[in-house]
Amino acid sequence: MFSYIWPIVMVVLCNVIYQICAKSVPEGMNPLASLSVTYAIGAITSLFLYMMLNRNASLAREYRKLNWAPFALGLVVVGLETGFIYAYKAGWQVSTASIVQSSFLAVALIFVGYLIYHEPLTWNKLLGVGICLVGLFFINLR
Repeated sequence: MFSYIWPIVMVVLCNVIYQICAKSVPEGMNPLASLSVTYAIGAITSLFLYMMLNRNASLAREYRKLNWAPFALGLVVVGLETGFIYAYKAGWQVSTASIVQSSFLAVALIFVGYLIYHEPLTWNKLLGVGICLVGLFFINLR
């Protein structure tokens, strides 16, 4: 059970810290300059953890397994993080920006799961889409 729960706890905890950090990027700083530091720290941390957690570590052996996904992920993560930083600079509140994007993301991923990964599209999921959309309406009421 722990192996099932700890990754989600880690994602939630890191996402909370991530949102605080994204909102705290200095107002006058270019988000891409900020992300260059972010990714340098991320690369160093990833390399350190890889070496510490793998006894017979071989980056060359791992890199031979590469496909398109890590390259695309690198581009997409830059877009994701740049989008959040610009959203906060545009005035989005930390309490709503993440919830709005997460709701739209949940709706999109239900259809991605169905169309690309052939996951079942159930009435429960469709009802969840409806609830997400109703929630977005109430969250954005002013």
